[in-house]
Amino acid sequence: MKIQHRFVECIPDSIDSGVLYISISYATAIHLCICGCGKEVVTPFSPTDWKLIFDGETVSLTPSIGNWSFPCRSHYFIKRNRIEVAGNMSQRTIDRNREYDRQLKDHQYRKPNDVFHDPVNETPPADATGKLVKAGFVGRMSSFLNSIIKSK
Repeated sequence: MKIQHRFVECIPDSIDSGVLYISISYATAIHLCICGCGKEVVTPFSPTDWKLIFDGETVSLTPSIGNWSFPCRSHYFIKRNRIEVAGNMSQRTIDRNREYDRQLKDHQYRKPNDVFHDPVNETPPADATGKLVKAGFVGRMSSFLNSIIKSK
């Protein structure tokens, strides 16, 4: 299956089936879902969203387009003005991909003064006496046993 591309300044009010409208000014493309359900699919261009490749004749979007919130749940690639239907994904895989996307956005758009939670390199919390609190069951058990030994 093929899709045409049209570079436009603004997205038109009415869009045609089989056409990918591309607005460089708004860093967005839009098309009607390829399954025929008639829903509009918006693909914004950004470091954490879709990338547009224009080779002078054809366009490609990467990564794939997964319409998981649509009833049709269509999943496909647009490569060189061709639609390549991709397989369905499990809900678990979709959820993992959404979480990964969220983390990419958090990292990409974090402001310099934002607090960054780094569980690997951060200092462990301390109790009221200033002693470091060991995380997890083994850490708590170790602290407990050390407190018993020291009290004797």
